[in-house]
Formats: sequence, C-alpha cells, structure tokens
Amino acid sequence: MHNRSIYRILVILLLVGFSSFGQSSLENAASSVEQINIDTSVVYQSIDNFGASDAWSCQFVGLWPKDKKEKIASLLFSKEVDLDGNPKGIGLSLWRFNLGAGSSAQGTQSDIKDEWRRAESFLQEDGSYNFEKQKGQVWFAQKAKDFGVDQLLLFSNSPPVKFTKNSKAYSSSGQASNLEKSQFQNFATYLTNAIIGLEKKGLSIDYVSPFNEPQWDWADAGQEGTPFWNNEIADFVRVLDSEITKKGLKTKIDIAEAGQINYLTREDNRPGRGDQITQFFKPESKNYLGNLTNLSHTISGHSYFTTSPNQKLIKEREILSESLETVEGLKFWMSEYCILGDNYGEIEGNGRDLSIDPALYMAKVIHSDLAIANASAWHWWTAISPYDYKDGLIYIDKNKQDGDFYESKMLWTLGNYSRFIEPGSKRIKASVNTASSLLSSAYIDKANSKITLVIINSENKEINIQPNLQDIEIQELKTYVTSKDYNLELIPNTKSNIEVPAKSIISLVYKIAP
Repeated sequence: MHNRSIYRILVILLLVGFSSFGQSSLENAASSVEQINIDTSVVYQSIDNFGASDAWSCQFVGLWPKDKKEKIASLLFSKEVDLDGNPKGIGLSLWRFNLGAGSSAQGTQSDIKDEWRRAESFLQEDGSYNFEKQKGQVWFAQKAKDFGVDQLLLFSNSPPVKFTKNSKAYSSSGQASNLEKSQFQNFATYLTNAIIGLEKKGLSIDYVSPFNEPQWDWADAGQEGTPFWNNEIADFVRVLDSEITKKGLKTKIDIAEAGQINYLTREDNRPGRGDQITQFFKPESKNYLGNLTNLSHTISGHSYFTTSPNQKLIKEREILSESLETVEGLKFWMSEYCILGDNYGEIEGNGRDLSIDPALYMAKVIHSDLAIANASAWHWWTAISPYDYKDGLIYIDKNKQDGDFYESKMLWTLGNYSRFIEPGSKRIKASVNTASSLLSSAYIDKANSKITLVIINSENKEINIQPNLQDIEIQELKTYVTSKDYNLELIPNTKSNIEVPAKSIISLVYKIAP
C-alpha cells in the first residue's frame, strides 16, 4: 500500500480514538485551543511569485535519462494531485535561468576548480551565438513552461568572459568590477540577444537580472561572479534599458540582487555598494533609475546572514519594510536564500539534511520575509544540489550522466507556500495570541475565492488551533501537512478545531463564497 494511504488510515484511526476520550479530556483539549483570527479587510503586499534557480546542476541533470529528469521537473513545477489528492509537486511560479559567462568552455583554464560551478554561454569566442548550448538548462526551462510556470527570469553572475577585463568569469582583485565601461554596450547586446534567442525556442523572458550579489569581491574563483559599484550598476542599467526599448522587448530589468538585505537599506561595510533603495529609487540620487521604462519597480536582495539570532531576523526585516515605505509602490523580492553559516548555533549550513529540522528553519525565514519585510516574492537558491550543504530542494548524486535523486523536507515546505499562493494573491491579516509560539500568515487569491493560511509549529508537541474567518462563508477546507511523516499531504480535518502536528508546517486552503 502507498505510504500516504497508510498515513491517512492512521490519522483517521487516531481521530476515531480521540472521540472515545472522557468528557474531562475533551474539556481540557478545548481550553488549550489557540485562535487564529483572519481579517480580509487588512491587506498587505501582493505576491508575485515563488521560485528557485537552475544553478548549477540543471546543466547536467537536464541531460539525464528522461524518466528521472521528468520526475524531478514534476516535483518542482507540477500543480497536479495524485489519486489521494496529494500534490505531485510544489508548483513554482517563477524559474531562474543562470545565463552563463562561458567558463565551462575554458575548462581548468577558467581557474574554477569545480566544473559544476562553471557555466556555458550562448556567446561563442568568435562573437557568434550558439543556442544549442546550455541545453540541459533549456530543457528545464521548457518543462517549467509546459507545467504552467508563469514567469521566467534570466540572471547573470558574470558578464561573458569575452568582455571581462581578465577574460575570466571572476574578478582578479575583487577591488573593482571585472567589466570596463567601454564593454557595457556589448554586455547589454548580449543579454538582449540571449532573450531573443530563447524566445525563438518558445521561452518568453519576463525578467533579466544582470548582477548577482555585487557587494562581494568574487576573487576566489569559487564560481562565476564579479563585484559592481552602484554607479556602475546605474550606468549599465541605463544602457540595457535603451537596448531593450530599441529591440522592442517586453522583458523587465530586475536589480540588484544584494548579497544581504541590509545592503538595501544602508551601506554598512560596503561603501559605494549599499543603501540601494535610496541609490536607485530616490530621485535626488545621481544613480536614480526609477524613471526607466523597462525597470521593474522592484528591489531584490538575499536573506543570507541576516536570519540569526532571532532579534536580528526581525529587526533587519522591520528596517527593510520601513525603507520600502519611503518609495511609493516599491516592491521587495527576496530573490535568493539557502542555509549558510553557523547561524549563532541555531543551525549549521554544512551537512546535507533531508529532515524536518532545516525545513522548519527555512519556514521561519520564509514567514519573516513575507510577514515582516513584506516580500512580494521568495526564491530558494538552487533547486537541485549535488553538495553536502543545506542548499537544495532536491539532492542528487554528483554524476553528470545519471544518478539517484532525493526529496528534502525543504522542497515540500516551500510547497506549503508556492503550491497554494498564486501570483496576484494578497497577504491579509492573520493574528495569534502574543504568547503563542506559532507563526502564521494568510493570503487571499485575486479572484477572492480562496484563502490560504500557512502555520508553522516548531514545538515538539502538537497544538490545537481554531481559525476564525469571521463572517466568511466557507465552502470547503483542505489541510496539507509537511512534517517528519508527511510531504505536503492532504489529511482529514474539520472546519473548527484543527491539530497542528509537532514540528510541522501546514497549509489550510479555504474555498470561500464570492
């Protein structure tokens, strides 16, 4: 029998058994119920998407045997359910395509020792384009489209090696960007030509992100990357904006993928490379870009190294939320995160872990970015990882031709959000008792026909809750659980008190009357 069916039977038996308890037990249980109040009249940010990137494994996994790569794609992109009503995948709504700089063709001469962190480029050494390159990545992008993924983003870690100062995909010194201003037009032409080439393959490019973590020096040749200063970013984006207009493209420019979210609000230890909300979106700044036709009215940043201790997690996101309010209509995308570092002893980034513990940490970060920083998008770093880190949704054997793959609880935890909160949904107020250890956030879809309530219970005990949707008429409720025993699985429930299992993330999906 399928494991999910066994779990379903066990849950039903437990619920039946519970009904035989004495009256005093029922009264004690009722007194411990925590109420979660949903208020649809208090509306926060719109949600644009949930995503992940194809770096660096899809260049190889996209060439694996068809049955395996099809299954991996289904786990990431599918919105279908199995015969028991369980999601087959997490239904991502944005896919990030790593537009390589060409270090792969250089081999060991690239100085990047790990060939999995090198990348191909459509631009060849003689200046021609070969859109048969990056074939594995193109396969995944096309599968994302086939599964109905709404949005596709191209991101660049480094300009093509043909244009860089040192003819490498990393910065020799780290003290200056690896691209001369005289090459800005060539880089812009390359990006737009890549967009056009992929569109000819049926892939519509919604966003292009020319920079990745420009605050870092990228001098260790660990991967493709280059620093950029704010004035260089501004100068280049103006060139790219003009090129997009000239070629009649609909693609929007996404900036600036800050290495940490604090660099969006202040310079800190990166003078000339931080305070990017002010630099790019305040008209008084010489680097102002907010009036460009093709710029997304969005600022992107990464949640790395700002998630612990808990006071810092909250404070940094409060600062970011306040800064966003100083620019009318400016949205924040949390565009990259995985678990790195020692996190003040809370959790280690090293060491692959498919269990619920890193998933709960991930869930806390997602919740904080959405509910405190008011992020309109949330993107995990690498969808498929061959490494011994907490950096993957799906893990694989480090084999270029074939291998096994392994689902993590982090995959399904992201699915508690991405599977049910579609683009265009809005976050609405969800409040719990201040003494509660639960984290909760709620979202209403753009048709006002569905409310999704996501709850995180990090305690080692179950907690009973009673959601209060006030006068809203509930037509149907489905509950999906990710825990040590469940992978985003549909479980029986009632419309009143609901059990949140120990160390779990649950999504309550309400179909409501219009």
